[in-house]
Amino acid sequence: MPVEQGAEITNMGKTGYRLLAYISLGLGVAGIVLPLLPTTPFVLLAAWSASRGSPAFESWLHGHRRFGPLIRDWRERQAVPLSAKWLAASLLATSWGFIWWWQAQPLVLAITGVFFRAW
Repeated sequence: MPVEQGAEITNMGKTGYRLLAYISLGLGVAGIVLPLLPTTPFVLLAAWSASRGSPAFESWLHGHRRFGPLIRDWRERQAVPLSAKWLAASLLATSWGFIWWWQAQPLVLAITGVFFRAW
């Protein structure tokens, strides 16, 4: 039985959203240890795309002990928890401190300081 064109697009779309969800979560997890890669936006993107492509993955994300509260806070109040903001700010300050400690050029310190401030 041939597949209708609309159903094929829907399946392709779901696959695309599912792929975006997995890649976004992977980047979010990498952002936990890489100072310049943000975690929160990628986790929120993963939740959004999973809601369109994979209900099972969306359910897993919502039930996750670390990611679930972040996603729920964003959906209910469209706000990132204060603890996540403090953690991000302290990790950026620590990263800048390491750059300073390694005696980077003043221009590098200034550029990274401005870049970190933008986050």
